[in-house]
Amino acid sequence: MAAASYSLHCSSSGATLLGSRDQVLSFDSNSQSFRSISFSSQLHSLGLSLKVLGSKRQEDSHTLTTVVRAETVSHAMEVDQSLSPRVNSVKPSKTVAITDQATALVQAGVPVIRLAAGEPDFDTPSVIAEAGINAIREGHTRYTPNAGTMELRSAICHKLKEENGLTYTPDQILVSNGAKQSIVQAVLAVCSPGDEVLIPAPFWVSYPEMARMADATPVILQTRISEDFLLDPKFLESKLSDKSRLLILCSPSNPTGSVYPRKLLEEIAEIVARHPRLLVISDEIYEHIIYAPATHTSFASLPGMWERTLTVNGFSKAFAMTGWRLGYLAGPKHFVSACGKLQSQFTSGASSISQKAAVAALGMGYAGGETVSNMVKAFRERRDFLVKSFRELDGVKISEPQGAFYLFLDFSYYYGAEVDGFGVINGSEALCRYLLDNAQVALVPGDAFGDDTCIRISYAAALSTLQAAVERIKKCLITLRPPVPV
Repeated sequence: MAAASYSLHCSSSGATLLGSRDQVLSFDSNSQSFRSISFSSQLHSLGLSLKVLGSKRQEDSHTLTTVVRAETVSHAMEVDQSLSPRVNSVKPSKTVAITDQATALVQAGVPVIRLAAGEPDFDTPSVIAEAGINAIREGHTRYTPNAGTMELRSAICHKLKEENGLTYTPDQILVSNGAKQSIVQAVLAVCSPGDEVLIPAPFWVSYPEMARMADATPVILQTRISEDFLLDPKFLESKLSDKSRLLILCSPSNPTGSVYPRKLLEEIAEIVARHPRLLVISDEIYEHIIYAPATHTSFASLPGMWERTLTVNGFSKAFAMTGWRLGYLAGPKHFVSACGKLQSQFTSGASSISQKAAVAALGMGYAGGETVSNMVKAFRERRDFLVKSFRELDGVKISEPQGAFYLFLDFSYYYGAEVDGFGVINGSEALCRYLLDNAQVALVPGDAFGDDTCIRISYAAALSTLQAAVERIKKCLITLRPPVPV
């Protein structure tokens, strides 16, 4: 209860209540009555009342001093609903928003084809699913160590050695609830306010927001479709400064499907080596979804880069385990321990059932064995169909993806077109809304990834679904007439 004290001074000539800047309660001793009750009225309007706590008469005068307190009446206080500036600086994920919107339309009976989310349409391989079921039956349902079970971390070390040429010990591995958690913890662990995080664009939508959550500044490095969206080492070097703390590389890339060749990575590594503060997060979640002749190179395997690199991977994409929520980080113990400290206060260890399933996944053979190889063949067939189909459309620019399951197409040829009842298509978001409304196909606008000229199409869907989607998209785009320059 809030309260304020006031003094009431009385003499033979009258009384005055002091303690307020502009409200006064006066008392006339002759008429023995209050002249004004304006102060009390003001208190009431503020939810306050007056209470006399005590009086004392001075022996040598006719003055009576009374202490009065203003008390709150029981009115509800308005709740402060302000948010942290950190929350206000972070943008929501457009990928998630569009996926949720498309899902809601489907649930409402609208036949929307959803090609927004990066989620394989395959079921989790049966050997992995059975391992998860057996884990429950055998009672592996309790907390695991924060960093992950020794069984899984040892299996990850073996995988990194055999497939990536990287040597780690289990205490240099941290298992998390998905690769996304691994990345954000790494950013928080190594970045201080004012540091810069260098991010090649197009980028996965979460990278810049993760930098902002760490009070760091994202520095966007634009790439060109004509150069397959690959980072120019000279451009990278021109953007480095004393504030540069972290470079994030993703190969194969989301959203472009680009794969960095070893020679280009070596040029980037030489630049990194000249900057003592600069670390690298190598996001390799799509490493097994790659199309020959392209090959995958782990950045940490390059000369001098093991000490500089935090390698992130997981089980969601290659093993069709998106809902199992499991990823991992590998790196020098100092950095991994710091990430583990954060995780111990965020979520603690990952699901015990998922970890048992992951051990089975890593036991399927090199790069996931035949099961994963068959998935990749299906992805390649879908990619080839989409590339061929969109090359038949006027004005569409294509960089043929070498990995992952995304096509990042330049549709800017159609910008500026005006559609009756819709308006002007003035960018990637407007075109995606137009296609959702008229073609009933959900795609993600390129501006979410840092390139407004493009749109991302996920081909983690059945070929028949993609064929239907292309037919709808073509029908809508053909009706658009780009403005003719005067």
